[in-house]
Amino acid sequence: MITVSNLGLRFADRKLFEDVNLMFVPGNCYGIIGANGAGKSTFLRILSGELEPTSGEVIVPKNLRMSVLKQDHFKFEEFTVMDTVIQGNQTLYNIMKEKEAIYSKENMTDEDGIRASELEYDFSEMGGWEAESDASLILQGLGITTDMHFLFLKELTGSEKVKVLLAQALFGKPEILVLDEPTNDLDIVAIRWLEEFIINFEGTVIVVSHDRHFLNNVCTSVCDVDYGKINLFAGNYDFWYESNQLMQRLIKDQNKKKEEKIKELQEFIQRFSANKSKSKQATSRKKALDKIKVEDLIISNRRYPFIHFKPEKELGKDVLTVSELCKESESVLLKDISFLVGREDKIAFVGNELAISELFKILSEQSEADSGTFKWGVTVSKSDFPKENSEFFESDYNLVDWLRQFSVEKNETFIRGFLGRMLFSGEEALKSVNVLSGGEKVRCMFSKMMLSNANVLIFDQPTSHLDLESITALNKGMEDYSSVILFTTHDHQLIETVANRIIEIKDDGTMIDKQCSYEEFLDFKSGNI
Repeated sequence: MITVSNLGLRFADRKLFEDVNLMFVPGNCYGIIGANGAGKSTFLRILSGELEPTSGEVIVPKNLRMSVLKQDHFKFEEFTVMDTVIQGNQTLYNIMKEKEAIYSKENMTDEDGIRASELEYDFSEMGGWEAESDASLILQGLGITTDMHFLFLKELTGSEKVKVLLAQALFGKPEILVLDEPTNDLDIVAIRWLEEFIINFEGTVIVVSHDRHFLNNVCTSVCDVDYGKINLFAGNYDFWYESNQLMQRLIKDQNKKKEEKIKELQEFIQRFSANKSKSKQATSRKKALDKIKVEDLIISNRRYPFIHFKPEKELGKDVLTVSELCKESESVLLKDISFLVGREDKIAFVGNELAISELFKILSEQSEADSGTFKWGVTVSKSDFPKENSEFFESDYNLVDWLRQFSVEKNETFIRGFLGRMLFSGEEALKSVNVLSGGEKVRCMFSKMMLSNANVLIFDQPTSHLDLESITALNKGMEDYSSVILFTTHDHQLIETVANRIIEIKDDGTMIDKQCSYEEFLDFKSGNI
């Protein structure tokens, strides 16, 4: 059990949170949620002992081993994959290396023999003889095949390194797992394996993630970092979200009724306070007014942008025809890709991300296929969200002037109102676009798309850099959109709730096309249907 007692943290004049009192109990998975900047990752750093709080303490029993997902893979570039994973249990790894050093000596002393005997005992007690096989099972579960286990980490791709570091955190049966964004760069197969691992884990799991589907599948409780507090709620993310939205509505309704009553009393007092015949009633109402206190909504750092795409004109019968598209780069990306898009299609593309990005570039006329054709219908107007958006922000424009480029209505009041709905209010609207964060740039790109009033939208990984609130708003905006969407994303829930059709681009460049939900497609892939 981890006990958090009267915990507080301040940076200069800024209070991140205070008076935090929590208990994390074995057998549970706790999802840490909150807006960007609320302090989720900072809280994990305090729990892991990396950061000292301003006040209070975190009590972790000394006999419990805590394993933390590391973010810096450069630290392990000169280690093999296997050695990197086994370092998840540093004590075991040190014993293993000390043993190897003793046995590699040409002439062992008596002291070496005694020390080797002690190490062998400790090694056996800690499950050292099963270490490589245990590490191998975890690596394979995450998609790192056996032929890669003795490569150096520097020989792997970025996403492969992320998987190795995750395997390192999971290795060695720790009692406590602390995971910051563990699903980043994981494919759906690896995410499903991780979900099963956490569900079956007997210790305590504390996790930060922007993947709502993952949080729903693994979490038994949610820790909400907000209001300068960290509050614990039973249930998964969806249960917390629905409960939170209901609570906010109730508070607003309650305040609205109180405000109406106050207004009524104030009007009565103003009208009759000078009238002697009504003065007693006015006095009684003044007393009633004094007793009514409007409960201010608790100030939250959680904000939801307003994302709403509206097509200006309806699509005709013909939307998009793709015929035998082929594209090669260093390998085959697209091989004889053919499909038709109907007026009611919302298609999620899954599989080879490089191939999908290239397909979207071809369809947006930013790249050319090696062979094959595609044809958009005459009624189509399209707007796209590229995976890389930096070229759009290479200017000294402020936000108002940047967005004005893409708007028919040039009035500053209109532009500022639009930006306000996208969480750029007041002076923020005058920020230079070349200093925006990744999440702010994404919201700007959504604004550009909304102003286009296009009847076909193309999204290439739109949830990158977004917090849960913006992802939720995007999800609703895509669900409510009444026309065609072609998109790819790592967000399982976004695919499940938006797509009515799945197209997989496989590693060999060929495709599978299924008119079904994402869950049905995954069942099809796994052979369940």
